Amino acid sequence: MNSSVSEVANLISRAIISASKRSIRARTWTHSLEQTLHRLGCRKLVTPSLVAQVIDPFLLNHHSLALGFFEWASQQPGFSHTADTYQAVLKSVSTSRHFNALDRLLKQVRVQNIHLDPSVYRSVITSQILGKKIHNAFLTFKELSLQNCDVGPDTCNSLLAALSSDGYIGYARKMFDEMALRSVHMSTVGFGVFVWKFCRNAELGETLSLLDEVRKGVSGINGSITAVLIVHGLCLESRVADAFSVLDELRKRDCKPDFMAYRIVAEAFRFMGSVVDVEVVLKKKRKLGVAPRANDYRLFIFALISEGLIWEAKEVGEVIVSGNFPIEDDVLNALIGSVSTIYSSSAMLFFKFMVEKERFPTLLTLSNLSRNFCKNGKIDELLEVFWILSIKGYFSDMASYDMMVSFLCKAGRVKESYEILQEMKKKGLCPDVSFYNYIMEACCREDLLRPAKRLWDEMFASGCGGNLKTYNIVIRKFSETGQVEEAQRLFGQMLEKGIVPDTRTYTSLLEGLCKDKKLEDALQVFDKSVEQDAMLARSILSTFIVYLCKEGYFHAASRFLCGLPSDIGQTESHVILLKCLLEATEIPVAIEHIKSFRENSDLTLHGIYRELLASLSSSSKPGPILQLLLVVQEKCPILNNDCLKNMFNQ
Repeated sequence: MNSSVSEVANLISRAIISASKRSIRARTWTHSLEQTLHRLGCRKLVTPSLVAQVIDPFLLNHHSLALGFFEWASQQPGFSHTADTYQAVLKSVSTSRHFNALDRLLKQVRVQNIHLDPSVYRSVITSQILGKKIHNAFLTFKELSLQNCDVGPDTCNSLLAALSSDGYIGYARKMFDEMALRSVHMSTVGFGVFVWKFCRNAELGETLSLLDEVRKGVSGINGSITAVLIVHGLCLESRVADAFSVLDELRKRDCKPDFMAYRIVAEAFRFMGSVVDVEVVLKKKRKLGVAPRANDYRLFIFALISEGLIWEAKEVGEVIVSGNFPIEDDVLNALIGSVSTIYSSSAMLFFKFMVEKERFPTLLTLSNLSRNFCKNGKIDELLEVFWILSIKGYFSDMASYDMMVSFLCKAGRVKESYEILQEMKKKGLCPDVSFYNYIMEACCREDLLRPAKRLWDEMFASGCGGNLKTYNIVIRKFSETGQVEEAQRLFGQMLEKGIVPDTRTYTSLLEGLCKDKKLEDALQVFDKSVEQDAMLARSILSTFIVYLCKEGYFHAASRFLCGLPSDIGQTESHVILLKCLLEATEIPVAIEHIKSFRENSDLTLHGIYRELLASLSSSSKPGPILQLLLVVQEKCPILNNDCLKNMFNQ
């Protein structure tokens, strides 16, 4: 029985995914997917076990499809969801961080008093933490605590650290008390981040009492790291005297301060101009301090980054780097790549520290750093990084040059990118088509058409033929700028060379032809897509309909759509045309379009009816939609509904 259910689940999931790819709104639940399920006879087969096995494992990474299938199942006669089906869909939705759906499903679970496995709640809380829904994660945890549901020490420590990092100190204290009461194992990350933030505004006695509480229970905290975090937190609040006095108390509690802890306090006194106190701290450091364990801090920083605690990782990294303490290359690479998402200046600090010691970031790290600088508009910093590395001879092969040119182009630095291209040639490196594509795309994006044309000629002259991406870049730009004849010429050229057009090629050219009022040429191009691949033609059809309607070709769009074979003209395309006609108040054309449907079009009409009905409630002008719905009913009597007639009369 289990084997047969598994086989059916596999069949259904493959049918859903395949039908979704053919849909205009790929990976989204639509009426056409429900039709697919009806054709498979799924209404008779649907059971909680089957629904759960379709979603987990087959639709776990397709959260919209998993949720759509879950909701479709709930509408089937006699079907009720169980713990298994909720666990499967929550697992999928948690992975996708689809929080509105997640909250809705959790509410249903509460109302129906369904008991789920703790592993599901672990996934939910982890998802909420990573999605920065920290308060929601705490509420989920509190609800589970009332049910005596154990989510495990890893989740508890992650939540404790996240609450503390986000400033929910009150909730973090409650979390800590709950963990202490239940003897939950506390980690260096969980307790460390909590006490780091807690100590800043608490009395020293309160902070030390937390430490005493942890030492009484089950914990695996690193004493030296905890000491660094406490004195760092106090110094951030200018409580330097407290930071100095707490060093002895920490040592008494097996949290032996290392050289980093003493340096933090000494530098704080130095900043205050208290030279005498600096000497006292340094003297105590020489007498009582211990060397920091690089591997302990390495593991701690990696743990912080994996938990998404980027500020905390940055602060610890800066303490290490500013004091010139030992730090491994893999830690610096991790800091540069992660910290640059938010803190550009700190990322530059780590980068320069690394390079000054004649150590260099990996290509992956440099790629992440460059991407983050581009995203945050830090172009000067990006150029400085490339300049420093160029002086050091970092760029020496195709892979490193490829990375640099790609990001220079993303930053809009066309001149610098072209100069790199010439530099490569002087070094005997032959740039491939990807290099030309980067620069070509940047030229087109910056409206540098003449340089783009010169680069095109240079590319072919150097023996490097363009590929599909090259043609798509230029065809798109020519279509946008009204140079449609040039776009058509290139389209013909790529066909002659055996380069197969894709969706982007066709949509770019069709848009340009429609704007240029070349209707017949546009229709011929679409016919070419049908000859090439029916699935490709279906994928661009709705976009083509929109282009036609934008230019006022309403009658032509209707005739064209009605003349297509049934395997090309899908329900979604008809709905899009009708919505365009409604928006343009071309009601007579819309009515005529529906009336022109062939016999045996009930399935398509039924789909149109459902889509129009769904848009009725959100429309500010429901009258025309009701009018079309009545026309559809007349064409397809099985849809007859007196309620609609009454609404229309009103």
